[in-house]
This record gives sequence, C-alpha cells and structure tokens, in this order.
Amino acid sequence: MDLILWRHAEAELLAEGGCDLERRLTAKGERQAQRMAAWLNERLPDDCLVLSSPAARTHATALALGRDLHLLPALAPDAEPEALLAAAGWPEPTHQSVLLVGHQPTLGRLAARLLAGQDQAWAVKKGAVWWLRARERAGRRELTLVAVQGPDQL
Repeated sequence: MDLILWRHAEAELLAEGGCDLERRLTAKGERQAQRMAAWLNERLPDDCLVLSSPAARTHATALALGRDLHLLPALAPDAEPEALLAAAGWPEPTHQSVLLVGHQPTLGRLAARLLAGQDQAWAVKKGAVWWLRARERAGRRELTLVAVQGPDQL
C-alpha cells in the first residue's frame, strides 16, 4: 500500500474572529497546489483514493489534482494520527494507494509514528508530500519512505 501525505498549501492567516475551517489558499498557495498536483498526477495510479480534510484550504489543495475526492471530517485540523490511519484503512487497505490531504501537526506526527515508531512532532512543509510504501517481505511488513517533495523544489 502507498500512503501519501499531502499538507495543504499556504493559506491565509486566521483573521480575528474568523473560522479556521474557512481559511483559503493565498495566491502563492494556489501555485504550490498546482505544482504539487502536476507532480503527483505524473506518479499516482488512476485508482488512488483521495481523502481530504473539509477545511477550505485542504479542499482547494486537493481540487488542484482534478480527481474525484472525498471530504472527511476525521481529517480536520487537530485530528489524531489514528483517525487518518483509520480513514486510509491502515494497515489493511481497500485501495493500493491512498492520498490524505491534511494538516500539521497531525501529518508530521503520523509520519513519525509510521517511520520511527514514536509520537514526535515532525515538520511537514506547506504544500509538501511525504510518500510512504508498505509491503510484505519474508513475512514482515516493511515501510519505505519513497519520496519527500516540496512545491518550491519543482
């Protein structure tokens, strides 16, 4: 299974009295989302399941892919890593590839848990992708970090 973690692109700051879920992408964030979407679309299988937080900034980031997607409240800001794993069907997925479009610090905590077995606050840059691959080998589950790609590196 491939589990791809995509942090939303740069978003507007939260205005005083504003709603965090309504924050939109900045112009830079829109460009970041488009660049990462192009990179992802060259690599993602056609049947990749795309799941996004319902926040406006993650939804807009995911829409840049031009693919069907599902908005899941379980991926909202401040979600726990377990909620993301459950949404992806980890470790027994129904899809070979799942793309989760979400938020910090959850994505960083999830990456740390899967790659290092620890609950740590790893940084995932705005608009960046962390691509993980799990497979069975000699009766053991192995996890490989396939790629870490930021939009400003493209």
